[in-house]
This record gives sequence, C-alpha cells and structure tokens, in this order.
Amino acid sequence: MPIIESAKKRVRVSEKKRAHNIVQKSALKTAIKRFETAVNENDPNSEAYLKNAIKALDKAASKGIIHKNLAARKKSRLTKKLVSI
Repeated sequence: MPIIESAKKRVRVSEKKRAHNIVQKSALKTAIKRFETAVNENDPNSEAYLKNAIKALDKAASKGIIHKNLAARKKSRLTKKLVSI
C-alpha cells in the first residue's frame, strides 16, 4: 500500500476506473453475444442486434476500453457473419 497521499488517491481512482471499464466491457460482450445468438437462430431482428453491437464497439473504442483496431476487426467479422446468412 502506498504511503504518499497522492499515490493513495491514484490507487483509488484507478480502482474506480477499472471497475467502470469492467462493466462497459461486459455490456459490450453481451451485445455481441445477443447478435451471435440472433444470427444462429435466424432471428429477423439480427440487423438491429448488429447495430447495437457496432454501437457498443465504437463506444468502447472511443473510451479506450478496447483498441480501435480490435473494434474494427470485430465489426468486420460480425458484419460478414450477418451477410453470410
């Protein structure tokens, strides 16, 4: 544990940001899984789920939760999955 007050604060802030990022990443994964299950079940609302997943990916990339290239790669693969059905 740090002794200096500013270092203590940095630990508190980092922990708070980490917890927030975990929530955001979980929401992102949920959006992607919803889309993938919709595609596997031939749901007619697959495009809406894709739109939500892409929105979540863009938001996570802009906030620095995931890398922008990872977001682009996932969006590309999800779109290809939708087109293939």
